[in-house]
Amino acid sequence: MGTVGKEKIEELQRRMERLCIQDADLIEKFVLGSGPGGQKVNKTASCVYLKHLPTGIEVKCGKERSRELNRFFARRQLCELLEKEQFGTKSPKEKKLEKLRKQKKRRQRRQKPPE
Repeated sequence: MGTVGKEKIEELQRRMERLCIQDADLIEKFVLGSGPGGQKVNKTASCVYLKHLPTGIEVKCGKERSRELNRFFARRQLCELLEKEQFGTKSPKEKKLEKLRKQKKRRQRRQKPPE
């Protein structure tokens, strides 16, 4: 990966405007990351911590080695959490997991031997 496309950034900004999230309402900190990536990850503060002051929702993202990518993913995750809280909608990740659960349940029913 490396950088986020211009369209995705613009889409995220529109989403944040729709949810009334302003940068002034966010506390953003950069903390040391962990996990795969070697010594460089352990020495650089590329993990992003966001706190939305009006709601108190906290997000921490250290998925990637790049600080900019982590900032993007943290904001996107914050938007998903706020949408879930405000509208009761499921995030794309939750929809995907639910679909997999249903598929596995169907497969199990088909494979059960007759008693």
